[in-house]
Formats: sequence, structure tokens, C-alpha cells
Amino acid sequence: MAAPGVFLTKTMRECIPPTVKLSNKGRYAVRALFDIAFYNEGGPTQVKDIAERQAIPPRFLEQIFQDLKRSGLVGSKRGPQGGYSLARRPNEIRLGDVVRALEGPIVLGERAEAGAKRARGVTETRRPTEAVFRELSTRVEACFDAVTIADVCSRAEQLGLRKPGAQRYVYVI
Repeated sequence: MAAPGVFLTKTMRECIPPTVKLSNKGRYAVRALFDIAFYNEGGPTQVKDIAERQAIPPRFLEQIFQDLKRSGLVGSKRGPQGGYSLARRPNEIRLGDVVRALEGPIVLGERAEAGAKRARGVTETRRPTEAVFRELSTRVEACFDAVTIADVCSRAEQLGLRKPGAQRYVYVI
């Protein structure tokens, strides 16, 4: 039996339909932060290099980095050795932080602002579904917050992704 006030008891995999999709902006942001953490250990990385490795349009990536910079997830440095770098360690940047920086709050039901405008017209019959959507939103947000950029880097290593220069050759004469 579910705890009082907790309606949903299935796992996230059972609850979320496969059609729920993160925007390109959010997915590209996660890929860009992963790229900086994995290929340059969080240090300054030029947009052109990230765009090439991750197949992201460079102009769109610049816009994404502006949002990430405003939210304090990345910093920037000008010059030939410059680029964007992580403002925190990879294990301190949660995917939820990235999504919220670009998309705003993770909401499956109506946004609070839209709901407030229609509050006069809300019927009792909508309250149960809105309560379930609020709970689902909380669960989805918790899932995003449970994964860090460091976790994505670990997954890359598990999948056998190699960093450039990481392969060493031994020559014997």
C-alpha cells in the first residue's frame, strides 16, 4: 500500500511513456558538458572542438553556453588557450541542474503560472490528475538529479570510449 499522499508506486521505467522527450537544447547541453569533462578534464575547451566531436551546430552551442554561463555551470576564458570550462567538478553538476538552466522547472502538468490564470475555472475533477502530474514531475526531476556529469563520463569509459592521446604504444627493438 502506498504512503498517504503518494499515489504512484510504479518505477519510473513503468510510469514514463517513451514519448516524453528532452529538447535538443537540453540534450546538447548535457553532451557539451560531458565533452568538457571527459576530453579536457573540465578545463577550457573551444566550442569548435566540442561541436565537431558531439555533432552540434557551433552557433547553437554558443547560445547554449551563454545560458549555462548565466546559471553558473560553466566559465569562459578568452584567447588561444581559452574556451568554456566547468565551473564545478563533474560530480557536482547534476543533469537536473543542466535541464533547469535551459528549460526551467521540470513540469509534466500545467505550469504554475498558466494554472493560476485559470484557477477560477478549475473544477474538482481536475485536482486528482494535477496532483498525479505534480508527483510525476517530482519523480522525473529526482531522476535527473540522481545523475551527474561524472556519471556520464563513467558510462563513457564503461562503453569503451577512449580519450584522444589516452592510447599508448610501446615500441620494442
